[in-house]
Amino acid sequence: MSLPLEKAETNRNSPLAAAVDAAITSALDDKRLVGTVVLVARDGEIAHRRAAGLADRENGVAMREDAIFRLASITKPIVTIAAMRLVEQGRIGLADTVTRWLPDFRPRLPDGGEATIRIRHLLTHTSGLGYSFSYEDGGPYARAGVSDGLDQPGLALAENLRRIASAPLRFTPGSDWQYSVAMDALGGVIEAETGMPLGEAIADLVMKPLGLADTAFSVRDRSRLAAAYMDASPEPALMGENAVVMSQMGPIRFAPNRIFDPASYHSGGAGMAGTAGDVLAVLETIRKGGAPLLSSETVAMMTTDQAGGHRQQYEPGSGFGFGWSVITDPVAAGVPFPAGTLKWGGVYGHSWFIDPVNGLTVVALTNTTLEGMWGKFTVDLREAIYAAL
Repeated sequence: MSLPLEKAETNRNSPLAAAVDAAITSALDDKRLVGTVVLVARDGEIAHRRAAGLADRENGVAMREDAIFRLASITKPIVTIAAMRLVEQGRIGLADTVTRWLPDFRPRLPDGGEATIRIRHLLTHTSGLGYSFSYEDGGPYARAGVSDGLDQPGLALAENLRRIASAPLRFTPGSDWQYSVAMDALGGVIEAETGMPLGEAIADLVMKPLGLADTAFSVRDRSRLAAAYMDASPEPALMGENAVVMSQMGPIRFAPNRIFDPASYHSGGAGMAGTAGDVLAVLETIRKGGAPLLSSETVAMMTTDQAGGHRQQYEPGSGFGFGWSVITDPVAAGVPFPAGTLKWGGVYGHSWFIDPVNGLTVVALTNTTLEGMWGKFTVDLREAIYAAL
């Protein structure tokens, strides 16, 4: 599918363009970001597009619109869409137990009792699983050597699932919400059901039907890959082969070269790399109702809170559907988005949102952790867009 978005010319003098450019320029001038690609689509047409800053500061490589970024958690909505295609095909059921495909994946409850994790729990992060960074330092995932999908190049999926299952769940599945490695387990389910590596399954189920070739669990053109940076003063620091970034959630461990190792498992939660244009095409498919990938009925289910209200206690006004958060109460959430807006990000420095009320889809990929995911830039960008509407 080739989007009309590809060749649309934008009015660089429009209030929207000026506001968005001001937010981008401020982040670059303040040295909070090294580089970014921002795409703003309205009613299916590009309203503004800009590649700015540097893709590789040390080598003086300018950012370009077709730059490839390590996507981190932008992987999640893509893998979720693939899973929901299998649900529509009757091959996976939301109420099915994960052990139907992964018979040895049996993490226990905190008291040692048996637990039943269903596909729905994985999709909504209500499974009781966690992330290493969501525990105190030296917690059970760290002791078990669990990878969050961002580190440990060469680690196999079966081994990581074994490590995850060796640690206790945080709560009874379905009783609470915790962001987690659940999507890595779902990747294992997809591999078992399709009989192919996750990357091939995602290509067949999502990328090829949309005519997209740049987003995958490997990098086809390394010359377009943006370098990875992390917040530092007086300017972001280049990540080395291994990096630890302190966040409000805890220490997050990165190995940027993980994606070059073909033995690295395909992390359904964090393992893909791709372009802003590809991400926009996937998100626009959802905004427009799902075709040719999903039915409008399935998209309606995915875009409403499916987490039983559990997420609101951690982030007021925000629930969780399948693949993304859903704004349920803009006032409680303190955001300019209308109710029903979908949003999420990626820890390598990305944010996106779909506002179905205003027909907006916005993708902002950066090469700077954590500023590009939840720093001042993300707030400035969204405020600029809504001020200009």
